Amino acid sequence: MLLDVFLHTDLINKISNGGNFHGQPIALAMDFLTIALSEIANISERRIERLVNPLLSGLPAFLVKDAGLNSGMMIAQYTAAALVSENKTLSHPASVDSIPTSANKEDHVSMGSIAARKCKQVLLNVENVIAIELLCAAQALDLFTNCKAGKGTMEAYSTIRQYITHLDTDRILSEDIDKMRRLLRDGLILSAVEERIGILN
Repeated sequence: MLLDVFLHTDLINKISNGGNFHGQPIALAMDFLTIALSEIANISERRIERLVNPLLSGLPAFLVKDAGLNSGMMIAQYTAAALVSENKTLSHPASVDSIPTSANKEDHVSMGSIAARKCKQVLLNVENVIAIELLCAAQALDLFTNCKAGKGTMEAYSTIRQYITHLDTDRILSEDIDKMRRLLRDGLILSAVEERIGILN
């Protein structure tokens, strides 16, 4: 069939260009990923709230002794809540917007670059929220008197405590969050857990 097309005399010496240069598939994927990541942070923050809330956890308020004198993990939960709220704003799809460019020749722009930049910011926010959750979880394990955690959980806890100490009194938590985020990003916690209980699927 292709040969028949080329044999038509009216197509000889004519060149036709074709391509799929539109970025919409990438823009849609980035927007969907942003939404999914935002949900992960949203769920994580709710677990944080349950840990720091004494009415739900049965633990000292904000996971610290002398809660009237110390804020404990209160501000950490505030931080997680703020990041989750920011994610909700950033989750508005960039791909649904378009402004014509190039003298109106490019009449539908994918906004894929904006979708990708938003996704990167949300990913960083999610890392911080999960880091806060792990900080709170380790602190809660310190305070539980009747909880026997599983082998994998204890391995994660032990790894965390090698780098981040128990919170007895208030200190700058941003440093702890940064350390925890690096542990996550470097895969040290996951590697320790998998070495103990096997590969996690």
